[in-house]
Amino acid sequence: MSTTRAVEAVFRIESARIIAGVARIVHDVGIAEELAQDALVAALEQWPVSGIPDRPGAWLTATAKHRAIDLVRRKETYARKLAEVGRTLEDVPAPEEPADPEDIDDDLLRLVFTACHPVLATDARIALTLRLVGGLTTQEIARAHLSSEPTVAQRIVRAKRTLAKAAVPFEVPYGADREQRLASVLEVIYLIFNEGYSATAGDDLVRPALCEDALRLARVLTGLMPREPEVHGLCALLEFQASRIPTRTGPDGEPVLLADQNRARWNRLLIRRGVEALHRAGSGPYSLQAAIAGCHAAAVRYEDTDWAAIAALYGRLVLLIPSPVIELNRAVAVSMAEGPEAALPLVDALTEEPALRSYHLLPSVRGDLLERLGRGPEARAEFLRAASLTRNARERDLLRRRADAL
Repeated sequence: MSTTRAVEAVFRIESARIIAGVARIVHDVGIAEELAQDALVAALEQWPVSGIPDRPGAWLTATAKHRAIDLVRRKETYARKLAEVGRTLEDVPAPEEPADPEDIDDDLLRLVFTACHPVLATDARIALTLRLVGGLTTQEIARAHLSSEPTVAQRIVRAKRTLAKAAVPFEVPYGADREQRLASVLEVIYLIFNEGYSATAGDDLVRPALCEDALRLARVLTGLMPREPEVHGLCALLEFQASRIPTRTGPDGEPVLLADQNRARWNRLLIRRGVEALHRAGSGPYSLQAAIAGCHAAAVRYEDTDWAAIAALYGRLVLLIPSPVIELNRAVAVSMAEGPEAALPLVDALTEEPALRSYHLLPSVRGDLLERLGRGPEARAEFLRAASLTRNARERDLLRRRADAL
């Protein structure tokens, strides 16, 4: 069982890189994912006998790539295509212009842009990339995107088929094509980071590997597209959020609320990077969220937080992106700036929102407001409801403790 858990843990961390590396060989993300799964099965069969290799991620990658090469070799038209490629290369003169200085040798970024191809609907791009790059389960994607599991599963299957049928190249695009796909790429990176920052399910509140992958992709994008303000806005947001990760959990993995975090342990280097990126950001959605995160980073103590500024920024943000989740966040800021009595009507107005019916943070926020208003029994009921809705064990324990305290 320990070996099986080790295999699953390594695959969870390395799956995106494995799929990306194999996709470069087979030029089909669906087949690449299947070959990665084959490597996982091979590890489950062999590692209990041979032991866990010194570099398990490299073992899985090599196994998947070997199977990809075998698959290519087995194709009946492989030899003919290889000859055609050779003749084509001989007929094409050497390029007169140097290689594009923006070219990036990063399979993972290629995988993101391929999954975000405009041949797919926006929801399909996001679901597929979260699956391939983020390594998320269908359940986690559905939870993160406030959708049903069957719907997400169908999107992923259809997306793979569509990419294969359209013969979408495995590449980082240039020019107008890159601009067209940027919004989806930014949203996908943002959602991947969020899943790592606050896991929707499982025993861990934080999954740092996902945050690191998302932050790395965001940094690469800033080098790739230095004149895009929203790329810098997203990068600034992730830098600020990542700076707090070490303080979000206690010694035993239990959640630590923002008010109780040791701000002396916040990563000052990441905060400085966030400030630098924010200076190059604009006024779009990610830039506004980065400004909100920057307000938290600038407060030496929780009591010094400029909640009025944060509430105003959320007000601007909801005009750009009408969303009940953003409205809920604004209500929290209003409660801190003006008191819980000013925020409770805002939260109550969201209780009929269909998208928030199974969203555990709605009753959690409402419970907090009711507790601050001295309405203990009602607050306890809300915390218990929130605990029943979350699939994250750490959050569930915290919510139950808050209910028990009442």
